[in-house]
Amino acid sequence: MTSAPSDRRLKPATPASTGIGGASTAAQVRAAARAGAWTSHTSGLAERHVQGNVVILPRAEADDFLRYCQRNPKPCPLLAVGEPGDPALASLGADIDIRSDLPRYRVWRDGQVVDEPTDIGALWRDDFITFVLGCSFSFEQALLDEGLRLRHVDEGRNVAMYRTDIATEPAGPFGGPMVVTMRPLGAAAAIRAVQITSRFPAVHGAPVHLGDPSLIGIADLARPDYGDAVAVLDDEIPVFWACGVTPQAALENARVPLAITHAPGCMLVTDRLNHELAAF
Repeated sequence: MTSAPSDRRLKPATPASTGIGGASTAAQVRAAARAGAWTSHTSGLAERHVQGNVVILPRAEADDFLRYCQRNPKPCPLLAVGEPGDPALASLGADIDIRSDLPRYRVWRDGQVVDEPTDIGALWRDDFITFVLGCSFSFEQALLDEGLRLRHVDEGRNVAMYRTDIATEPAGPFGGPMVVTMRPLGAAAAIRAVQITSRFPAVHGAPVHLGDPSLIGIADLARPDYGDAVAVLDDEIPVFWACGVTPQAALENARVPLAITHAPGCMLVTDRLNHELAAF
């Protein structure tokens, strides 16, 4: 069962009031998050930059989680792994401080979300290891560049995310269902989206399912487990990609004493560029 905070919807982003938007640099988005000026989702921000899902674990659980990612590269594509106790991630940005540079975090204790702070400096420990996983927000710019419209971006919403009945391969205490993102597209656009996102395996790659959501255990598209619902029009089909929120479902099952993640949709915006992740 999804923990109670999963139903909490983030307030819509308001670029006009903050000066943050698609043309912002990654450093500007991180600075706004660090200052507490941006606490909403990061979809559409710093549009050319790689965004990452974040999982922070004590060293005692980190080896099992690393194996979980290695066994499930579609929902958990690793971009970077930090050193124990080090909040920096030099390979993703020169000035990153993982304790403050996400708009919002989730604090997990024994498999339950107990808080959603905007800064985790007071919780930081010398044995914490940071994992950054690829995010579908990174391939969205490639879709937009090809002229594909994304309804959640047009409407300023967080992307819709759903728990499925697709099982991930467990490692140690970590396991559970795959979480997916959904974007409604017309048939021709869906075919093109498969072609485009296949080039980006480091950020989930091609979709895992197209069409009838019930075939992957989703009962109602109007009720996402995370993020915001968007309409699927009569001439569209829902297209589903593996999602980096999958580890949060695994954390519920693992019930580790303490873990920290990004709040769904509130990503780490890195200095890396999306085109650098294209495989071909």
